[in-house]
Parts: sequence; structure tokens; C-alpha cells
Amino acid sequence: MNFDQLFIDLSKSKVLVVGDVMLDTYWWGHVDRISPEAPVPIVTLNNKELRVGGAANVALNTVSLGASTAIISVIGDDADGNQLLAMLQGHQIDVAHIISSAKRVTTNKMRVMSRNQQMMRLDAELTTDIDEVLESQLINNITAYINNNNPQVVIFEDYNKGVITKKLIETITRLCVAKNIITAVDPKRKNFLSYKNVTLFKPNLKEVKEGLNLLIDQVDLAHLAVIHEALHNELNHQISFITLSEKGVYYQFNNEKAIIPTHIRNIADVSGAGDTVIAVASLVYATTKNMMLAAEMANIAGGLVCEEVGTAAIDKKKLLDECNLLLNDRV
Repeated sequence: MNFDQLFIDLSKSKVLVVGDVMLDTYWWGHVDRISPEAPVPIVTLNNKELRVGGAANVALNTVSLGASTAIISVIGDDADGNQLLAMLQGHQIDVAHIISSAKRVTTNKMRVMSRNQQMMRLDAELTTDIDEVLESQLINNITAYINNNNPQVVIFEDYNKGVITKKLIETITRLCVAKNIITAVDPKRKNFLSYKNVTLFKPNLKEVKEGLNLLIDQVDLAHLAVIHEALHNELNHQISFITLSEKGVYYQFNNEKAIIPTHIRNIADVSGAGDTVIAVASLVYATTKNMMLAAEMANIAGGLVCEEVGTAAIDKKKLLDECNLLLNDRV
């Protein structure tokens, strides 16, 4: 495999990300003592850092690999929303179709950190479904973008924050099937079985067992193939791509299936790793139509970002170097 050429090809792709965007706020400090008012640590704050999260982090990962990337969502008409838009624009991500609404609140996950450990997290968010007016406007924006730009892949990034609705899933998936556009999904439980007829479905093992009410404990090819069959019976999707935490990833496409084990890493933080995995897998598959390669590269990418503290996009050069090192004799 000529990975240098592959990465050039990745940069020619066009990606649309649809879903729940977030602002990740990190307050960094240090702890010297316990509060005299309550048995809690006192964190002396040193600095504040803002990063993009959720669907925005998926978009950051695809654009980090060179792909032309747009994101469509609903955010609050507030200071956090303005900050998030500015950060996305700073990374050359197309935000022209994002809707800012006074009816919503921009999700902000505020983490208090000390010595690279999370002390506390405060979530400012609204998780009820968007109303019918916003839903209709959002569907129209997504439809217009797809018709005008013909992306190679549409990624649904669902964090149960109310942006992705069943009607949106059905309408946009139907459009993508008609236009032969690849659809990839990172699901959560509420809409888990609504993603019918998509191309690539990427839950983690816990999510898929909960979504299908399965009690399977063994993690081997035979039992994972049973999970794929159960998923396929519900969704009629093409590819199952299941992340297995420290055990790696599993994929199945028709009768082609494999468990790809993790590579040994110094894990610092798993935040945002799933965003990286769906971004890399979707982009590589859309470019090559080779799911084994997509799974191998996504597995490596997910491990690399786990070496960073907090949500972080994949480093293109690091991923290229690791692929040349680990995969040249395997794909």
C-alpha cells in the first residue's frame, strides 16, 4: 500500500458531518489542599483552554486529514455558540449551514483538570429534541448542501442532544441512498435502531448490546458475527464497525469480518477517541472502498489520540508514519 498516495487521495474528498456539536472547556490548575468548607479539593486555576467537541471534533478530524469538510447542526444563539463557530471557521470548516437559535443552548462541557486528571465536569446543555420548525429548517439546509456539493460521505454524529431526529435520519438517508452517497453513523441509544439502510454503523460494544438487548459476554468472531446479523436484521445496513475498547475493533461487511487488536499505547485520555475512529474509518472507506484498510487505520488513529489529554484531532503525519510502520505488510 502506498500510504503517501492514499493520504493525497484523502485530501480530495468532500465530507459532511451532521449532529450534535459541543464546546469543550478545560480549566487547568493544581491542587494543594482540601477545602475547610467541605471535603473537596481546592483547585487553583492557571489557565483556560477551549476545544471543539462532539460532531465538531469529527469534522476537525476529517479536515485534519485534508478533506474538504462542512458541518451542519443547531446551536444556541449565545456566546458559546459564537465561540464555537469562530473556532470551526479557524480550521477552515464550512459552517454556512449551521443554525443559531434562541430556543437552544450551545452544549458546553466544562472540565476542571489538575495534573492531567479530571477533577470535575460541568455540563451546560439542552437535550430535548429540536422543534418541528427547526427540524424542517435543518433538513432543508442539509438537503440543499448535499444537492449542491455532492459529498462523498455524510457522517451522522449522534450524542443524544436533540439535533438528530428520526425524521431527519429517514429523510437524509433516503436522499443519500438515491444519490449513492456513503452514510456513516456514530449512534447513541435514543435513535439507535432508526438508522436504517446506512452504509457504515459504528457503535461501541456496550451500546450495541444495550441497543439490541443482548446478554452476550464473549468477545470473539462467532459472537460478534451474531451481533452483526442481529443489527443487520434491524437496520439493513451494509457494514458493522464495532469498537471493543482495549480489545480493538471489529468489522463485518457481508462475509468479510475480523477483529483488529489494539496496538500498545500510553493511554492518557479516551475523550474524543470515538470521534476520531468514525472520522478516519468513514473517510478511508469513502476513498478506497476497502473496509479492512479503513478499520486498521481507524484503530491506529483512535489509539494515537488516546495518548493526548482531552479531545484532540488526529495528527496527519503521525498517522501516516504509523500506517507505514504497522500496516505495510498487512494491507
